[in-house]
Amino acid sequence: MTLFIDVDDAARLFTQVGIRRVIREMAAYIKADYSRWAQFDKSPRTANHSTDGVIELMPTDDGQQYSFKYVNGHPDNGLRNLLTVMAFGVLTDVHSGYPTLLSELTLTTAVRTAATSALVARSLARPGSTSMAIIGNGAQSEFQALAFHEMLGINEIRIFDIDRDASLKLKHNLAAFPEIEVILAGSVKEAVKGAHIVTTVTADKAYATILTPEMIEPGMHINAVGGDCPGKTELHADILRNARIIVEFEPQTRIEGDIQQLEADYPVVEFFKIVLGEVPGRESHAQVTVFDSVGFALEDFSSLRYLHDLAREYRIGERIHLVPTPANIKNLYQLLDQQPVAPSRLRTVS
Repeated sequence: MTLFIDVDDAARLFTQVGIRRVIREMAAYIKADYSRWAQFDKSPRTANHSTDGVIELMPTDDGQQYSFKYVNGHPDNGLRNLLTVMAFGVLTDVHSGYPTLLSELTLTTAVRTAATSALVARSLARPGSTSMAIIGNGAQSEFQALAFHEMLGINEIRIFDIDRDASLKLKHNLAAFPEIEVILAGSVKEAVKGAHIVTTVTADKAYATILTPEMIEPGMHINAVGGDCPGKTELHADILRNARIIVEFEPQTRIEGDIQQLEADYPVVEFFKIVLGEVPGRESHAQVTVFDSVGFALEDFSSLRYLHDLAREYRIGERIHLVPTPANIKNLYQLLDQQPVAPSRLRTVS
């Protein structure tokens, strides 16, 4: 039987455990898996693009467990009152191929993205950082704010979105955490000025320059989350050329990240090397650092592992008959013989 976790299960689980603890513990799972980098079968995600958006599959395995995530990105979905990004995922046993977990990953991806952002920032942000700007105040913004507060001690958040209602929504939701001061800014420039960390998490799938070089100050860490597919960027290329750039999986980020604007051999550092202590994170107090985050399958693998462990501990979720388990494995047809059909459900086809 396969454990099934739907959106309501995940929301109940995260509420019961506490969202800040969930972020912290998920970050620990992600770090543990990055420290096993060599064990994973890695590849860029498979993307099917259309005029409306993109649908992607993100697979990986560590030789024992296999996972994949289905995720979309449709910027105009908001006009239909639909989420612009939604996802689900599967965790399976490599040795048998049988699925152990089928789960929602929309809510969980928001948590894992924030956990990854804060995890990387602990190595890249300047020590003593207390303020952050969040540019783009959509579905992921609360999670980013809470992750940076929980894991780095950020207690001042400056927020800006071209949709002021989104900023008001974020300010309202963060009011439940009075230890975080939320400041509404009138522009990107106003939000960024003096911030120790800047997170960009915008949704439009287009080449854009949300941040420009004159906004960047010495020692700033930029957490670039929104540029995550070909043709979509958030940072001016000169910001990248004057910064230390950290990526998740270089072959994927070259295609999808802000570094798609740069030469194919422009130097970047993969995060696992920092986790393993092979290279430092921040190299100097004044250095500008950029985490060019596009999301990588290993992080979804980690989040599914964590979700599976947590759901079993808290006895949340449902066991479902997702794949057949016939008494005679060579007689799949017997499953049909075992299912009586109610007469009221029969219909005549003429």
